[in-house]
Amino acid sequence: MLIAALGAMVLVGFISVSGTAQDVAPRLSFVIATGPSGGTYFPVGEAIAAIVSHPPGVDRCEAQGACGPVGLIASARTSSGAVANVRDVNTDRADSGLAQSDVVAEAVSGKGTFRSIGPQTRIRTIATLFPEDVLVIAARSSGIRTLLDLKGKRVSIGAPGSGTLVAARAVLDAARLTARVRISNEPADAAGQRLAEGKLDAFFFVGGAPVPLVQNLASRGLAVLVPIDGTARRKLLAQTRGFVETSIPAGQYAGQARIETLATHAVFIVNASVPADIVFGITRSLFNPANRQMLAASHPSAGAIRLETATSGLTAPLHPAAARFYAETAGTAARAEAKNIR
Repeated sequence: MLIAALGAMVLVGFISVSGTAQDVAPRLSFVIATGPSGGTYFPVGEAIAAIVSHPPGVDRCEAQGACGPVGLIASARTSSGAVANVRDVNTDRADSGLAQSDVVAEAVSGKGTFRSIGPQTRIRTIATLFPEDVLVIAARSSGIRTLLDLKGKRVSIGAPGSGTLVAARAVLDAARLTARVRISNEPADAAGQRLAEGKLDAFFFVGGAPVPLVQNLASRGLAVLVPIDGTARRKLLAQTRGFVETSIPAGQYAGQARIETLATHAVFIVNASVPADIVFGITRSLFNPANRQMLAASHPSAGAIRLETATSGLTAPLHPAAARFYAETAGTAARAEAKNIR
């Protein structure tokens, strides 16, 4: 009788533990590498992390597809920028990250910044997010009004590991100015401060419009935007993947007329080894209409994140699970359209 009682207790205990294990989903950590805390990538990355996380007890996650897979806990991590993010994602130091499409193009091909380490073969794309302007900001007092005016001037081209550095080098090379300017490598905030103090003539910055730092300098009458146009722009568009031509509307920055320039795109990248169910769930929740307001509130640029443009201008292959989501979504839309026609 005693042996039977003990056996029953063990069985009850086993059932209880098994039931608990089934009721409590495993915690799945997911890191999103972003950028400096004062830039565009960090607030957008924070919003994406909040949207795709699915801890227990969150009411909004009860709606189908509103959150990522059950148990997923995503976090946004600051970084020095797009180049660092690509390297970290490729080497498993981060699960995913935000990067510029031109940087991703160099990474996949093993060119430019990545020439010394070779192609980054484990980079996959979840989505194209939003456009980012390539800006050349000059001190108003410097007399710089064209790219050629940068000759002999003090110019910051971005911090090591940043996407700005990659774009700035490409622009200077195309304009044959690389050896003709006095280069430094400050982060954007430090460059803006040095420009305001008269210690720097110009700096490059790549970011989603409007850029608060540039707004501040322009509104104080301290800075003007320099166009990227003519031969240099045509050369970049012909030779470099990830760039498109664009213009900055008049008045977007105080006292500034319409300016011709280039743009790249922010893309959401992921390591190829991240399981399909996680990537599918993340992609589905990112584009769930219920999450649009949360996403758009993170930064003005995030308002441009749309399902219709999620696969535009890709410079790295889609993760198969993201590709499946887009295919299924397109199929659903086509069936709905056909039903409406009938």
